[in-house]
Amino acid sequence: MNKTSVSGILLTMLVLAGSALGQKDSDIDHEPTSILYFLVVKDDNGKPVRNAAVIMHAVNAKGKQERGDMELKTDLDGKTNFDGIPYGILRVQVIATGFQTFGEDYEVEKAKTEITIKLKRPQGQYSIYDGHAKEPSSPPKQDPPPDQDKKPN
Repeated sequence: MNKTSVSGILLTMLVLAGSALGQKDSDIDHEPTSILYFLVVKDDNGKPVRNAAVIMHAVNAKGKQERGDMELKTDLDGKTNFDGIPYGILRVQVIATGFQTFGEDYEVEKAKTEITIKLKRPQGQYSIYDGHAKEPSSPPKQDPPPDQDKKPN
């Protein structure tokens, strides 16, 4: 055999060996997954919030958000679901027009996980320029006591 044929055969064997090592055996390394069911409702009356964006981020062991996320939209009943979320910590963010943004981490550890999210209406912002009642901890303002040394006229 010439050198070109031997080099080609060796290169082919290396490529095949590398691809065989890179493959995972699905029976051995099967990672358990969960089906997530979300229900998004209004905090004040419990009515469903439709068309809310439910964004899911995987979180690593150090508590850092992983790259890549999944976004779902709620239906008319405020529901959405996703099948195939691996067990572990999942950061959920919900955004809907007219509501405060919601965010919380959940531990996914069961084959079926149901999450109910209650969205709140926006609250007024505190401003130092608005008139506010005096704080109860501050003493009431009093006039200074009359001077005892002065004689009345």
